[in-house]
Amino acid sequence: MLPATFKLCAGISYRHMRNMTGLRKNAIIAIHHELNKLSGPGPSAWINHIRRRSSVLSSRTAKETYNEAEQCYVQQGQQALQKSISILTDQDGWQTEIESVNGDKVMSKVLPDIGKVFKLEVMLAQKTDDLYEELVDNMEQMGEWNPNVKQVKILQKIGQDTMITHEVSAETPGNVVGPRDFVSVRCAKRRGSTCFLAGMSTQHPGMPEQKGFVRAENGPTCIVMRPSAEDPNKTKFTWLLSLDLKGWIPKTVINRVLSQTQVDFANHLRHRMASSGGVEAAIAC
Repeated sequence: MLPATFKLCAGISYRHMRNMTGLRKNAIIAIHHELNKLSGPGPSAWINHIRRRSSVLSSRTAKETYNEAEQCYVQQGQQALQKSISILTDQDGWQTEIESVNGDKVMSKVLPDIGKVFKLEVMLAQKTDDLYEELVDNMEQMGEWNPNVKQVKILQKIGQDTMITHEVSAETPGNVVGPRDFVSVRCAKRRGSTCFLAGMSTQHPGMPEQKGFVRAENGPTCIVMRPSAEDPNKTKFTWLLSLDLKGWIPKTVINRVLSQTQVDFANHLRHRMASSGGVEAAIAC
């Protein structure tokens, strides 16, 4: 049912279909129905934040007016978020790739319609709001603290939740994997105390393929941040990663690179937040 739901939502991006009576309403109802199924039994409290708010999507969409291209981007971002949620809420089939002594863990599974996806689970000693500000509000500064990223540039913002970005990755040591670039649509949402940053590859007229870079594809990807149940000053951080790096690279190399990239990202983010906290404390004094 989930793929059909996405097709229904994507369909309303076309002008002639938006004018069809009840189609948008049916799309919203379909999303709400799927969220009910995705929550399932067991401890999936963070998904409830989206489900409780999905009923307002129809009224919000009515208030925001986008052109056809903007509406398509908004719906792509929503699709990336919903698909990511469905993957993360399915706890079966995950296999451990890396488990660090500090508890950081990378797991993976193979999905029929996507391929291999990776999931990073870590606990960060920062508040969720601070991490959200760093990763969303300060997104273009990521190249300053993450050596695996050369540049992140926001090409276009659409409303409060959606943006189109261009990211350039650095080559791996020994140039095992050369520089890649990505054009992505991103959907950033806050639902109660839980924050989401989902994305998937897209195309944008302002960023055609660049000379010297392989245009790779990503998605669905999603970062989920929510306060720790034991300590609200800490954050349970989950990162779903799905990449197609393109080119002639053995799968064993890709798997090793992607899982290590996630572990490295967590460490770089910790260092960034610790450094930022020190600077803020010095300024306050």
